[in-house]
Amino acid sequence: MSIDATLVFATVQAPASGRRQAASSVPVVLAVTSGTVPRGRLDAGGTRLRLRALHVMGHGSARIARALGVREMTIRRIVRGDASSVSPQLRDTVTDLYDAWWDKRAPERTRAERAAATLARRHAIAGNWCAPAALDDDKLDISGYRPRSRWRPATGTGVAPDTYSPAHHRQRRKGA
Repeated sequence: MSIDATLVFATVQAPASGRRQAASSVPVVLAVTSGTVPRGRLDAGGTRLRLRALHVMGHGSARIARALGVREMTIRRIVRGDASSVSPQLRDTVTDLYDAWWDKRAPERTRAERAAATLARRHAIAGNWCAPAALDDDKLDISGYRPRSRWRPATGTGVAPDTYSPAHHRQRRKGA
């Protein structure tokens, strides 16, 4: 990733000597915007808690990975706790998906969907992961945050849609 910055050649005063340097030899950065500076990796804790909470609702790693457009192994590594950091982009897309699905169960229309939802819930029970409603959204991205609650059955307010569009969800959230 490159950093976009405005470079100009200017005459600058050398602070130590007070002498002027040649105008063509000193580049000066006039502006760097936050969108152009690459963001480092972030602690995976909040992302892991969001993904685990979605498992409580029956959303397995494969379903989440399809919705996010990432590899299932990426989601599994985060959920297991094998990943200590995530990219800002992945954290943001997981947060958007979590915001859309936190109170929605996974669909269970077919035998395969029921099996996948049951497996996700079994992982949540075995790991003692808490439901989305038990998480403190204001503290999720604070490194070291641990929810007070443990696993409890959760039924949600309905069924999550088959498809998920982060752009559509962000637009709905802004209009609300």
